[in-house]
Amino acid sequence: MTASVQGPDAVRMTGIMKSFGGIRALDGVDLSVAPGSIHALLGENGAGKSTILKILRGVQVPDAGEIHVAGVPMTQYTPEAARNLGVAMIFQEMSLIPTLTVAQNIFLTREPRAGRFLLDDRSANNLAKLLLQQLGLDIDPRTPTDRLSTGEKQMTEIAKAISQHARVLIMDEPTSALSTAEVERLFAFLRGIKDQGVAVIYVSHKMDEIQQIADTVTILRDGRHIITKPLAELTLESIIEHIVGRRVNAFAWKSRQVDRSQAPLMQVRNLSGLQKPSGISFDLYPGEILGIAGLMGAGRSELARAICGIDKMAEGEVRVQGKVVNTSSPRAAIRAGIALIPEDRRTQGLILEHSVLSNLSLPTIDSLSSAGFVDDRRAKTVAEGLVSRLRVKLGSLTSPVRLLSGGNQQKVVLGKWLAADPIILILDEPTAGVDIGSKAEIVELIRSLADAGRAIIMISSELAELLSVSDRILVMHGGRITRDISRDEIDGWAENDANAVDRISQMEHGLQLAIQGGQGLV
Repeated sequence: MTASVQGPDAVRMTGIMKSFGGIRALDGVDLSVAPGSIHALLGENGAGKSTILKILRGVQVPDAGEIHVAGVPMTQYTPEAARNLGVAMIFQEMSLIPTLTVAQNIFLTREPRAGRFLLDDRSANNLAKLLLQQLGLDIDPRTPTDRLSTGEKQMTEIAKAISQHARVLIMDEPTSALSTAEVERLFAFLRGIKDQGVAVIYVSHKMDEIQQIADTVTILRDGRHIITKPLAELTLESIIEHIVGRRVNAFAWKSRQVDRSQAPLMQVRNLSGLQKPSGISFDLYPGEILGIAGLMGAGRSELARAICGIDKMAEGEVRVQGKVVNTSSPRAAIRAGIALIPEDRRTQGLILEHSVLSNLSLPTIDSLSSAGFVDDRRAKTVAEGLVSRLRVKLGSLTSPVRLLSGGNQQKVVLGKWLAADPIILILDEPTAGVDIGSKAEIVELIRSLADAGRAIIMISSELAELLSVSDRILVMHGGRITRDISRDEIDGWAENDANAVDRISQMEHGLQLAIQGGQGLV
């Protein structure tokens, strides 16, 4: 429940306009955020979310419009001016300096001082320790930041923001690198500061998070304000419809049949890595979508990397169409018809400075070449077909792929491997960090590939999406398979719920129990 806090809006933005090179990013957008509330700001990539928040943070200057923070007009647009008004922001791209300690990063440019000229490291360490304890973290504030895990770095960013005693805390995809336990600790903290009157503006593509934490929802589309309503008055379906501008049913389970009487397309037997996974065995059938669930560190990505020859296998074997596959290298796995869409598209799936055309052509460059030269015309034809099929939004095939939105970058990663025509596709977090419209398109693509006879392994931390496409789900813990859950068992978790939203909620609860070591719903 939203805290009862009297006084002006924590944030009131009216008639905000912003253009870049003739392209209008914001077209008269209004945004009002109450103190003591968690306000979700939603929209597809390119809807204007980041632009309006950067304006509020003083990073960009609006072309027109007015902003008031706690009733005080914003007259200067600099990060320092915004900070003085009580606005703090956690950016999606982390801003920590790796050579500095956790405490030094938290208080950078605002260091406690001993006298006029000396920095007081002891006070900084003590204050940082208190902040980290508020977030439920046991991190030594003297630790250099480059020694932290990705999740710990993200929590340090959050500690840095809350150290500014903000009235308004902006969070842009704050859980993208956090484990389930870290997300729970963060949400508990946010509920605590909400009760103290702090306004939180929360941006996320994860609908399950929005449903857990938000009080109010504002949706932008194409730089315009679409709707602001209490979350309680919106269904998941209506939120998605407002975001994409059309009705989308991609996240509802669509009944499908997998013929397990025929020979498996892939057989994994007693597969073990040097550390993880350990003793993994399963069969994968033509047209099957096999979901793999588990907590961070369960060994899901390590399994994918071992199957694809990226990580060395300690023992075991992989058979494709009955033949043992040499998985000593990614090239051998690709020749056997196995392709991997990696977890981190920016560092593992793309060459960011290369063009969209170059990235799409990489896996098939041999087939596009003759006498050592790439057939540019043929490569362009193939790339144009993939862009059209996957509905990739881009200015030009020659544009650097780094300029695309996260969802369109992910489509390029998918497209380059579809060009290689694999019979087995392993997808590791395929919808992480992409907007809801792109997620829906990727989910539909996964279904269509399976319907065409390809076998799919989908690794995902987003349970609703995993449940919406999986014919069965393997649960991993500690590098081992701990549960093999059939579709009938999944459907049984919600057999008494007619409401679609309640069914999804019950299925997510059942899968969460299985992941945490339970036996499903009783």
